[in-house]
This record gives sequence, structure tokens and C-alpha cells, in this order.
Amino acid sequence: KLSQDGKRLLDNGMLIYKDISQPTVEGPKFMKKDGFYYILAPAGGVPEGWQTVLRSKNIYGPYEASIVLHQGNTGINGPHQGGLVELESGQWWFLHFQDRGLYGRIVHLQPVSWQDGWPMIGVDINDDGIGEPVMEYKKPDVGEQYPVEVPQTSDEFNGPELGFQWQWHANPQAEWYSLTENPGTLRLHSVKNVTQGGNLWFVPNLLLQKFPMPSFTVTTKIDGSKLEEGDRCGLVIMGREWGYLSISRSEGQFRLGMFEGSLNRCSDQTENIESVNLLSGTCYLRVFVNTNGICHFSYSLDNESYSYLGREFGAEAGVWIGAKAGLFCFHPNIAESSGFADVDWFRITE
Repeated sequence: KLSQDGKRLLDNGMLIYKDISQPTVEGPKFMKKDGFYYILAPAGGVPEGWQTVLRSKNIYGPYEASIVLHQGNTGINGPHQGGLVELESGQWWFLHFQDRGLYGRIVHLQPVSWQDGWPMIGVDINDDGIGEPVMEYKKPDVGEQYPVEVPQTSDEFNGPELGFQWQWHANPQAEWYSLTENPGTLRLHSVKNVTQGGNLWFVPNLLLQKFPMPSFTVTTKIDGSKLEEGDRCGLVIMGREWGYLSISRSEGQFRLGMFEGSLNRCSDQTENIESVNLLSGTCYLRVFVNTNGICHFSYSLDNESYSYLGREFGAEAGVWIGAKAGLFCFHPNIAESSGFADVDWFRITE
């Protein structure tokens, strides 16, 4: 029990529900409707769980339980960990996720109907009395018609702010980047990191975005001509295992290398799979990701003829997140660097 302002605990709380047939009940959401107290909670674990609803006339119970959404005969595993939404039109909907491994947690929207005081989420496709998620359904009635929209992926870096698709690997710092120092490009400053020679897990200024589709190609144009000795910049596929193309500068010579690394190695063993010399610091970098998460890195000097570099790399999910694609610029040394890389654009195609 909380104080009226929600700032203080007034008692030690009490256990109101426990059932070993509903393992890993977590993340509860609480609501009251038509005289019932409802607790909505996922159960069964992330990849293969289900959505449970508890209800009682008394806030302290006893509560009766019902599974209201599960995979059933569909291909949508673990449909749970979501929330109910009531629209002004009177419709009810349920947002939940599906764990797709290296593709992360995919958001789904399911219709909801109330039957005998219980929410039926999705559609009872196989007549077992439990809702199953649907892949297609009539759009919610929100009072108006709106055009189809898709999340941002590509970025030309022509605006004053980064697009909403981007996520930093750690809490962002303003000095990591600029969209105004060289208008029309994203300037990534080389941030010092004692990274055991290339362990990207400990590099905070990775600029990343989630995998947008099962199979896709990322191409980016990077000018690394202002890198300082030892700086690295490039294109990365990031997760528990990572692979990347890196432009670097050593003794006045620009080089491009394909590297692989792993979170699971206590002593970093990031491996340089293959490297080539570059005539300048400007290069087009590309990675193709197939439906199995297998990545092929390549590069070009003219954005027309591409050459593969390194070897196949298998993307892996991160920790509680999917794999990501993105950019970096860092200095694997305790010394400061004033180097930087300018990214002209970052484009994702099917």
C-alpha cells in the first residue's frame, strides 16, 4: 500500500497470488473494470511464454487465473509482456512482443474482445478457448484514416537531429557527434577507449539501429581522411558476437580491415580477418544480411564495383536485445584524439 501521493510505502505488502503451473509470472499490470480487479502478467518465459490474466472482486484476492493468449498453431512464439489499450471508439487492443532472436523483440498489435468478464486477445483460431495472435486484422478505429507509415531506417544526415531509429550503445554524450560541423554529414568524433585493441563491447559511442527486416543491405559512405594515428571508424553488426569493417590510419597509410570479436572472451581476441590498403580515407562500406543472419561485408571506391572482404559472419543477438547495425569512430588507447570521420549517408535496402 502506498500513500496518496505515491511517495511512501505504508505497509510491507502481501503475497496475493502464487501458482507453480504459471511459472515466471512477471511484469504485472493492474486495472479495474466492471467491478473486477485485473492483473495482466506474462508467464512461461520469454521465448515460449503466454499471457495470463488474474481477476478478483477483492484487491487482495483470492484471484482466479486464465490464459488469454498463447502461440497455439501460429508461428508467433511467446506472445506476451504487453498492455491493454482502450480507444475512444470503445475498441480494446493489446500490444505485445515476440522474441525473434537476433531480430529482437518484435511488437505486435492484437484485437481484444471481452467475453464473460475475460479479455479474449487475438482470435481463438483452433477453438481451444484461448486467443492466438493474428498477423493481419482490420486497423483500429481511431476516428480518422491515416496513410501507411514505416519506421525510419536510412538517414542522409541532412537534418538538425538524428532520426528516431538510432540508439547509442551507452548513455549519449554531446561531444561524440555533430550534425552541424560539416552540414549534410554526420561527424563522429574519435572517442578514446581502452578497448583491448578493438573490443567494441566496451565502446560506448556505437551508433546503432535494430535489424529492420529479415534480409537487407546496409551501405554507407564514410570519409575517414581526418582520422589520427590509431583511430578507427566504420560499419558494424553488433551483438554478443560482432563483425565490422574498419578504416584506420597507421604511419600515414589508410587501411581497411574486416574484424570479428566476441563478448564471451574475458581477454579480448578481436581478430583481423583480412585487410587491404586504401589510397585515401574515403570508402563505401556495405554489409548484406540474409534471412539466417549471415553477413557478407564488402567495400567500394566508387559505389559501383564492390569487393568482398573477410569471410561470412553470423550475427547474434545482444543481451536481452536483438542484433544491430551501425557506425563507430573510436581511438583504442588511453590518449586523447582530435580525429573524426564524416558519414555522408547510411542507406538500408531490401
